[in-house]
Amino acid sequence: MRDVSGGGGASSSGPSGGNGAGDQSGAGASLSLAGSGSSASNSGGPSGADASADAAVVGGVTAECVSSLVSEIPPLQLTQIATDLEQPIYITQAPGDASRLFVIEKPGRVRVIRDGELLAEAFLDITDRVESPVEEMGLLGLVFHPHYHDNGLFYVTYSTAAQTGQNPAHTEVLAEFAMHPGDPDHADSIERRVLSIAQPEGNHNGGQLQFGADGLLYLGLGDGGGARDAHGTIGNGQALDTWLGKMLRIDVDARSAGPDHQYGIPAGNYSEIDSTALPEIWSVGLRNPSRFSFDACNGDLYIGDVGQEGREEVDFHPAEQLHGDNFGWRLMEAETCFDPASGCDAPAQGISLPIASYPRVTGQCVTGGYVYRGLAIPALRGAYLYADYLSAAFFALRVEGGTVVMPQVEITASINPSRNVDDITSFGQDNAGELYVVSFNGQVFRIDAQ
Repeated sequence: MRDVSGGGGASSSGPSGGNGAGDQSGAGASLSLAGSGSSASNSGGPSGADASADAAVVGGVTAECVSSLVSEIPPLQLTQIATDLEQPIYITQAPGDASRLFVIEKPGRVRVIRDGELLAEAFLDITDRVESPVEEMGLLGLVFHPHYHDNGLFYVTYSTAAQTGQNPAHTEVLAEFAMHPGDPDHADSIERRVLSIAQPEGNHNGGQLQFGADGLLYLGLGDGGGARDAHGTIGNGQALDTWLGKMLRIDVDARSAGPDHQYGIPAGNYSEIDSTALPEIWSVGLRNPSRFSFDACNGDLYIGDVGQEGREEVDFHPAEQLHGDNFGWRLMEAETCFDPASGCDAPAQGISLPIASYPRVTGQCVTGGYVYRGLAIPALRGAYLYADYLSAAFFALRVEGGTVVMPQVEITASINPSRNVDDITSFGQDNAGELYVVSFNGQVFRIDAQ
């Protein structure tokens, strides 16, 4: 269900606006979450790794924060843990929950895998309002509030109000929901609408949600769709009067911003760099950041941004950098000039270049992943893993102290030698730091050592 080409007719896009109308969901009282014990994981690991890792907790993940001293990526394999899901696109775990994994089904459901078993009933079913007439529309994002154990709140993004056409304009909604009081396996379907985003076309919607170590909610949005960001004179990626082609950063616990005071604006957003930027914008210059994640140990941000016609890229933001970035689109595609086709100067234009990229002969739709911080594979600790939706290729790199210490290497021959696991829509991370892979074909896999 991922953007795999620049197809679709281009259209202009004006500023996207906030719309707060939505029912107030009741925050859950103190919760009794099902399950205890450790998350499902593999065991053992190759020798020669640093086993004296210090543990830390960032964003609910109990992270092992001393990276491996082994420079090579150990042999890996994909172990299927669930099947028969309908168009799954993401997997995550709620803070404080050790027994359940939550999986998005694109038509509009969130399913639960408890102790390795896919539960028959959905945790959340909003198929009554989610519209997915094209591949990149539907239920797109899910994240649990950092204090979910106490307040029961979580957030989703979804497509709705689709117009007619092959690549329809629609509305992308960011909404808050709450766990049903006294029933941790079901959520209340009443939503509090936080943002409404006008999407001029059906593709490049982004929709990934993450809470940073700062407790703020980050939302990645694509450039409005079509091809080549043909929106306005400079494209949505560089236009500061639209949310499209941006990373947004808001405070969902505050009630001071938006037409109905649905959220707050934190200090440090892009408007402090350029006062003409919409206050919700944190970073600019993105094409379709459909998957991004924070390193659970240090808060570094990794973004898989899908390319147009030349290269796929992984962007990086070090946690110690207090302001956001301009990642270049559509001025640049990865490290190359795009529009205009020559004369770009990343340092002079304040553009942050990617830490990795690959040509479209290798893959045509990057799926951003996670930094491994688990116990089960010590030699993998500290490596960032990612893949390509179309080619089923897998990659790894390592960053230490904001510097790439192991450049991108392809690991497909180890982890997915026959490329039987394909249509990779997402990676996921549980609270033990272990990693998972989601296939749009209905399966979820855990990354294990061979």
